[in-house]
Amino acid sequence: MNFPKYEQQFIKEMNMRNYSKETIKNYVSCLKMFFNFFKEKEHPIHINEDNIKEYLGGFSVTNTQRSQHGAIKKFYDVCMGQKDKFKYIPYARKEQKLPIVLSQDEVQKMFSVCDNLKHKVILALLYSAGLRVSELINLKWEHIDRSRMIINIIQAKGKKDRQVMLSPELIPLLEKYWREYRSKEYVLNGWKNEPKYSERSVGQVIKQLAEKAGIKKKVWTHLIRHCSFTHLLEQGTDLSIIQKLAGHNSIKTTQNYTHISNNIISKIKSPLSNISLS
Repeated sequence: MNFPKYEQQFIKEMNMRNYSKETIKNYVSCLKMFFNFFKEKEHPIHINEDNIKEYLGGFSVTNTQRSQHGAIKKFYDVCMGQKDKFKYIPYARKEQKLPIVLSQDEVQKMFSVCDNLKHKVILALLYSAGLRVSELINLKWEHIDRSRMIINIIQAKGKKDRQVMLSPELIPLLEKYWREYRSKEYVLNGWKNEPKYSERSVGQVIKQLAEKAGIKKKVWTHLIRHCSFTHLLEQGTDLSIIQKLAGHNSIKTTQNYTHISNNIISKIKSPLSNISLS
């Protein structure tokens, strides 16, 4: 099967529909696996519903199966004109796994052990406004509006712009950072001649800080975003405001933070408190 031909056709169709580069990249990666599995087929149209169900059933991880489902379905819709091919192929039910967030004391420990100015800026930007790693590395100096005390997040997930708060505590830290590093366009300049920092490097920074702070929980970059919004909720910020800051389409996504929060759960009065145990 001529995968490069269909790949280019798919990319062209997705660009016309204004999908993000990251989404297209992920979809193409899924399609490559799909076509490789059916490489003996002469044409995608010869892959029937039962074939697709068999293929998707081979993925034991639900989220991986859902990603494959979405990419293949989109391909048949935009390139083959066969949207109904998936009419009787339902998505696997989404796994509801809640991350174990850090306490504010644990976040403080990460800041306390951080003696690298650039690394402290990375952690502060992620935590102060719940930025995604892609939003962090694409942040430019011109996006920081000190007059209005906001940070403009441009063309984030779903190609949407939004605004988040600029913490007053960030300003002297950013000023000190700029005087030392003199980064030009992007706030986080890359290694040597690279114009911006990489996602991988951010991940290494967060992991190393957690290890240095002696935190035993699993810590990764996106967890800092979860910590930010969970802690905002715990200090009384309205859920609808957190939804806006996070850039969530649905309030249901934001409501997950009510399940993650240990402080909220720990304050719930158990019915056992009305029972005498003596």
